[in-house]
Amino acid sequence: MKSMKKSLVISSAIAAGLALGGASDTFAGAPKDAEKCYGIAKEGKNDCSVKSLGTTCSGSATSDGIADAFIYVPKGTCEKIVGGTKEVKS
Repeated sequence: MKSMKKSLVISSAIAAGLALGGASDTFAGAPKDAEKCYGIAKEGKNDCSVKSLGTTCSGSATSDGIADAFIYVPKGTCEKIVGGTKEVKS
């Protein structure tokens, strides 16, 4: 049951991030009332470049949960998501 709740929260956050504008190259800057949430992006669903991979565009994450890949989520949501952080994980 616990993993089902975790999956639901992560799925909801990703859906919310996509609803706010999808990939970062579809809008200038961050969506209104959104924050960057690192470490929760699914493979190919990140909203930024991934410096650790040397990529320069959104949607370039090669695996789930890369520490320096982020998606935009509604403000106040990131810290509620397991594994989500508003700062790059080290």
